[in-house]
Amino acid sequence: QVQLVESGGGSVQSGGSRRLSCAASGDTVSNYCMGWFRQAPGKEREGVAMIQRDGITILAQSVKGRFTVSRNNAENTLYLQMNSLKPEDTAMYYCAARPRLRTTCTFSRGDYPYWGQGTQVTASS
Repeated sequence: QVQLVESGGGSVQSGGSRRLSCAASGDTVSNYCMGWFRQAPGKEREGVAMIQRDGITILAQSVKGRFTVSRNNAENTLYLQMNSLKPEDTAMYYCAARPRLRTTCTFSRGDYPYWGQGTQVTASS
């Protein structure tokens, strides 16, 4: 099964940018629908950005135009490029994968059995 490790979190001023990475091991990222979720204190974990096995990306309305999800198969890594960050983007960000060879991504956390440990992003005004 795939193992996931996130990195790249930190503090940034509002309006700034940050790129998160999710390194996979144990299997190839292109075999999975993969996504980024986030969870702010006191809030539910929510889906942010997904990339399907065919490369099609899906973004939550709250981040469209600001965030981009991509995948580097050679590096076996998933990325989340975050631009124009806002204080409301502050959260723990998690990388997740659906069961192997599933073709469709969803925004439901229950559909993702594989998770990284998370990386904190703090955007201050």
